[in-house]
Amino acid sequence: MKIEKPKRFEHLLESEPIYALESKAEYKDRLFENVTLDLQEVRKASFERVVFRHVTLLESSLEHCEFTDVKFEHCDFSNVNLQDTFMHRTEWKNCKLVGADFSGSRWQNVSVVQSIGDYSNFRFAHLKQVQYAECSLIGADFAYLKLQKIGFNACNLDQVTFTGTAMRGLDLSDCEFDTLNLTLEDLTGCVIAPHQAATFAGLMGLIIK
Repeated sequence: MKIEKPKRFEHLLESEPIYALESKAEYKDRLFENVTLDLQEVRKASFERVVFRHVTLLESSLEHCEFTDVKFEHCDFSNVNLQDTFMHRTEWKNCKLVGADFSGSRWQNVSVVQSIGDYSNFRFAHLKQVQYAECSLIGADFAYLKLQKIGFNACNLDQVTFTGTAMRGLDLSDCEFDTLNLTLEDLTGCVIAPHQAATFAGLMGLIIK
């Protein structure tokens, strides 16, 4: 799958201090590095050509924000509220997104690499041209999604919920999982490896001896 990457710009940026994010602010051509931001309550801010590097957000909310040509590197956004955000040409690399709430968000041309997104929430999100690679997504919620060209490569998807999400054409054959939460109808057209078939036997009323 071809993913449009963020435009090459980071060599033009200089790190600058930041102590708080503001609602409805426009952040362009910025590098935020080696900072911990607590208790941020931000709505409708926009980020364009921005790099977040070694940034930690604690007990924070960034609802309805827009991210275009943005890179997140070695960041911790665990348990952050990112509902109804828009992300385009965005990369997450070596990040922690445990329990992050992306419900209702729209992602297009987004890659998530070598990151931990256990128990993250994408319910009712719209994901188009999105690639996960070598990620842990244990217990994540991908229910009732609109999927258009999404890929999972070498990811741990154990206990992930796909209920109400049409998985036709989705290839899970090189992913790891013992159980998935879904229905047989959801699974129709999904690509799996032979050794994974036993996981879904119960959905078909089969008993394997």
